[in-house]
Formats: sequence, C-alpha cells, structure tokens
Amino acid sequence: MIESRLRLQDWAGNPWRRLSLLLIVLLTAFWIGSSIGAITGAADESDPVAALICVLALELATRLRRRLIDLPGDRLPLQLLDMTRIGMLYGLLLEGFKLL
Repeated sequence: MIESRLRLQDWAGNPWRRLSLLLIVLLTAFWIGSSIGAITGAADESDPVAALICVLALELATRLRRRLIDLPGDRLPLQLLDMTRIGMLYGLLLEGFKLL
C-alpha cells in the first residue's frame, strides 16, 4: 500500500500528470454521483438508503481528510480525496436539481 502510494506520487511529480489525474478523479466521482442519483431516482424505492450511504461516504471522507492534513510530504492523497468529494457532491446536487 505504501509502496504504491509512493510510486503514484513519483509518477505525479510532473504537474501535467498530476492535473490530469486529479481531473480524471473529479470526473469519475461526478459520474458516480450522478449515476447514484439517476438510478435511485428511477427505482423510487431505495432513495433513503442511497441517501444514507452517500452521506456516510462523504462524512467518512471528511473525517479522513482531517488525518491527511497532518501528514508530512506530498499532498497528492489529500488532493485526490478532495476531488472525489467535490465530484460526488456536485454530481448528486446536479441530479437533485434535475428533479425539481
């Protein structure tokens, strides 16, 4: 786990690679967030369960972020977590506005 993290940080040393990695994570999380909203909206039975899972996932990511801030060194894991949170939340909000 630590070795793969170090290899990813070495690979993302190039600013363009880092930016592309963060953009891929952001767009993937956006797709996942909008897919969750669309699928549960179509099923119309599992809305509370899906909302609970999404809230728990975002809350766990927020708690994990507090620990990642204190780590010394490269901020890539923190940036990846932030892009995941932003993308998922934006996808869920956009899907919610579609239903209005």
